[in-house]
Amino acid sequence: MQMALNEARAAAERGEVPVGAVLVRGSEVVARNGNRTRELNDPTAHAEMLVVRAAGAQLKTERLMNCDLYVTLEPCAMCAAALSFARIRRLYFGAPDPKGGAVEHGPRFFSQPTCHHAPEVYGGIAERQAADVLRAFFQERR
Repeated sequence: MQMALNEARAAAERGEVPVGAVLVRGSEVVARNGNRTRELNDPTAHAEMLVVRAAGAQLKTERLMNCDLYVTLEPCAMCAAALSFARIRRLYFGAPDPKGGAVEHGPRFFSQPTCHHAPEVYGGIAERQAADVLRAFFQERR
């Protein structure tokens, strides 16, 4: 999770909402990135989406069944769907997101009958650090 936090901090330095993600397979880091929606002018360029795309390209598969994702913020509905379609094995996230999250909040995507694959989910990993990075970012902008 520390690597994901570093990606979140780097995203903040770029002026992006500070969310970072790291995708691992065993002890190998397959992909890591932070939000890049503004940089790429792409509303889908969330950290989770970027690492899933990069991992699929690197591993030459759309199924990431033996991979785990660490992300600093509870994924939104778009990202949760991508994680399901990619067959991510485990999801570890930092701060909960009552406003935009879709795992423990909102639609609770993985609990829906239309969800074909639900990863094991572990929330609250380095929650305080992740929340502090987000809070500092938004305080600077108010």
